[in-house]
Amino acid sequence: MITDFHFLRPWWLLAVVSAALLVWLIDRQTDMRARWRNLIAPNLLEHLLIDHVRTRGLRPVHLIAGLLALSAIAAAGPTWEKERPPFVEDRAPLAIAIDLGPTMDATDISPTRLERVKLKVQDIMERRKGARTALFAYAGSAHMVLPLTDDASLVATYVAALSPALMPVQGKDTAKVLEVIETALADETAPGTILFMTDGVERASFPAFADYKGRNDLMVLGVGTPEGGPVRIGNGEYLTDASGARVQARLDVDALKGLQSVSGVQVATVTLDDGDVDWIVRRIQSAFTQKTDEGLQRWRDFGWYLTIPIALLVILTFRRGHKIHWLGMLVVLLLPLGVATKAEAADFVDAWLTQDQQGQRSFRSGDYGAAADHFEDVAWRGAALYRAGHYQDAIDAFAQSTDAGSYYNQGNALMHLDKAEEAITAYQQALKQRPAWPEAEANLKLAERRKKEKDDQEKEQQQEQAGLDPDQIQFDDKGKKGKEGQVNVAAQTAEMWMRNIQVSPADLLARKFAIEASGEKPK
Repeated sequence: MITDFHFLRPWWLLAVVSAALLVWLIDRQTDMRARWRNLIAPNLLEHLLIDHVRTRGLRPVHLIAGLLALSAIAAAGPTWEKERPPFVEDRAPLAIAIDLGPTMDATDISPTRLERVKLKVQDIMERRKGARTALFAYAGSAHMVLPLTDDASLVATYVAALSPALMPVQGKDTAKVLEVIETALADETAPGTILFMTDGVERASFPAFADYKGRNDLMVLGVGTPEGGPVRIGNGEYLTDASGARVQARLDVDALKGLQSVSGVQVATVTLDDGDVDWIVRRIQSAFTQKTDEGLQRWRDFGWYLTIPIALLVILTFRRGHKIHWLGMLVVLLLPLGVATKAEAADFVDAWLTQDQQGQRSFRSGDYGAAADHFEDVAWRGAALYRAGHYQDAIDAFAQSTDAGSYYNQGNALMHLDKAEEAITAYQQALKQRPAWPEAEANLKLAERRKKEKDDQEKEQQQEQAGLDPDQIQFDDKGKKGKEGQVNVAAQTAEMWMRNIQVSPADLLARKFAIEASGEKPK
């Protein structure tokens, strides 16, 4: 730790020189012998000086010099420890890719491989409460099931709906799902983890893992046993080969070891207890910590801690005969004002912190509601309200500023409220002030797409009301793919997507996967 000690703003240390210079100047000014040496004969000077014994020990000037030096050190920003920026999530985002090939219904792991995977996903979600998780499914094609969300119940709903019958393309293309996930996580600030839960990775996909240059950590959990088991395809029915014999699906452990050796991907096999879940959760967090250490962390400024001893030194100026007691008086006058704004604070240290500093403490601890109550800075207050899920209040806070970042943040909050039209206006204002802003341009496209979806849905509803009987249901597979087929999960939050669900999750996913596999993207 001592080897990491340095100053964030070392030029402030030059002010320490001014402290030494102040002592020298005061000493020179108060040296009566030096002032009268050229005017009075030396043999008379000693008899004329009343203060012939020079004062020794600490004097007021030394206290002021100490305050200046200590203040200079504080302003220089001493540091020896790193911290994570406040807008970076404390928990690593996780993308889970579940293999939905037919062999995932093998019964060598009770009740089946896929059902055991579903239970493991629930256990992982339970261990990572509050963290964001995305869900993907793949076989011969790869599809997003859910974008990143911290809603564990929503993830559980869609995990339960997954089955090999949903997949429009048979086979296995692990490299394709890796590409799809990497694209989906491209705009994430924090590095994440991609977890493949599969009964095998085909050797044709090994190069994709070996050549992977992304910042996300890759993990593979092999599901199955080397001995294998029959593949259930129905009630009492099992998958058979051309000769009519039951297929014994086996886990190729050697292939998984080969994948780990050529790519460095972390590989493990499923266990009957929670050992595999513990390994996954530990690996996710350790990989996240390592990645943030490499680039996302910043040095923590410890200089503000020195304000407490500085204030205590100022109080010492209240001494009879000191000519600088007005400085201490100023602190005494200002200190009650700071305490009055936080009258309910039980912690004495809060008396030395501004409202924004107290807000940052609450923000770092995850108490966003308390942080919003403290912050005077509108941008920080808006960020705290946004994190707390109070999107309309966040918009009101962001609206007090007119810079590009404020409009961008308003657009994000409006999208959470499903107000795409207002969000478009906000993103456009942000781009006027800051042209070619990639994040704002991307979000503007998403907002425009969402507005088009809402307009199309409204038109369809009007057409249905005009041309269909109340109990009649009709899907337009040749036109706009029906209302359910229009949901663009990549462009919406999980909450916005849920409001568009008109059928069961399994039916929705089957239609969505079929549309994507046909080469068309849901509009």
